[in-house]
Amino acid sequence: MSSATGSIARRQVVSWGLWDWGSSGYTTIFLTFVFSVYVTDSVGADLPGSVSAESWLGWAIGAAGLIIALLAPVVGQSADRGGHVVRSTGVWTAATVVTTAIGFLVLDDWHYLWLGVVLLGVGSIFFELAEVSYNALLSRVSTPETIGRVSGFGWSMGYFGGIVLLLAVYVLFIAGEGGALGLSTADGFNIRVVAVVAAAWFALSAVPLFLAIPERPPVGDRGPRLGVAGSYRRLVTDLRALYRESAQTVYFLGASALFRDGLAAVFTFGAVLAVSVYGIGAGDVLIFGVAANVVSALGALAGGWLDDRIGPKPVIVGSLIGLIVAGLILLVVSGPTMFWVFGLLLCLFVGPAQSSSRTFLGRLCPVGHEAQMFGLYATTGRAVSFLAPTLFGVFALLSDRAGILGILVVLAAGLLALWKVRPPVRA
Repeated sequence: MSSATGSIARRQVVSWGLWDWGSSGYTTIFLTFVFSVYVTDSVGADLPGSVSAESWLGWAIGAAGLIIALLAPVVGQSADRGGHVVRSTGVWTAATVVTTAIGFLVLDDWHYLWLGVVLLGVGSIFFELAEVSYNALLSRVSTPETIGRVSGFGWSMGYFGGIVLLLAVYVLFIAGEGGALGLSTADGFNIRVVAVVAAAWFALSAVPLFLAIPERPPVGDRGPRLGVAGSYRRLVTDLRALYRESAQTVYFLGASALFRDGLAAVFTFGAVLAVSVYGIGAGDVLIFGVAANVVSALGALAGGWLDDRIGPKPVIVGSLIGLIVAGLILLVVSGPTMFWVFGLLLCLFVGPAQSSSRTFLGRLCPVGHEAQMFGLYATTGRAVSFLAPTLFGVFALLSDRAGILGILVVLAAGLLALWKVRPPVRA
């Protein structure tokens, strides 16, 4: 089990959390709510042929997911062996920022659809590789007594950053015609400016991390330089050794892949269900999204506090049970008010489950192998990322409301898989 020892400077914790705050420029603005919608609904609106812009985007993100699954463990392994986890975080963060800023070149014309789709696909690769190294730094900015609170702080910063930036760009650049700044909407200029703003937001917020957190020399002998094939051979060797020495870590990677897919689906399909099933007005979805992020952030903070007192497994188990109960209630209630109550209850449990999943692995990681382990964390998550969306679609054939069952099945499967995983030994 790896852990930081001694006291951790507060500025290191805050600097680490600011990266999560800034990452909302990519995740919330570029990938989810603004730029991706612009690419599919505006740029690709007049796309000729039978293949929709949404399909092209789906294929691009799917291909990116495959590449991430293949690259994440060996990229993490390389960072561990070379003792350059901070540098690796910086390189992939910079690549994400540049990719986001290039979004300014995507004009509102279907001829630019290919560029927008490529940027979204490539950007997701760069961001997730940056996140692998970023997560690996958790043990450096926390102690065994504070790892839960620090992880929860990071998750909450991401949620709060997304809220602030989303509201700011909506008011300044999007609302009405060109927002409060009155920017031109010709050729999507106002949305293209948002891409640059999102890139700058991420870049400026990430800088403190690289100033405050030093590199740490690699643990043990670095050995000879490995090529691509050698890196994968080493990965297989390390995995065999990991299974022999800590099978519980392997079991946790599998269990977390399941329930993390269910957690992602809560946000992916929440807005769709709000409008189509519970009668939330389309204009009110943004308000609900802001409220959902606030509640998730508060849940992450509270979960982090509990994590340090009772350990990550009880927090995850309790959160998954809470999610399943709230989801079952949503199956039988109707109307906007009920969705507000129990939809936000769902969100309350998402944050702690996400944060404590990260600390669970952080407590299990062998010293000097944190980036590789979080690379595997990303890979296993990608390996089953089709499951919740697929089951949602299958159950939705019965009714839109029944799609919730598909998500609950995945969450329950993750809960059952986690049940027999021994929790990490607490220092």
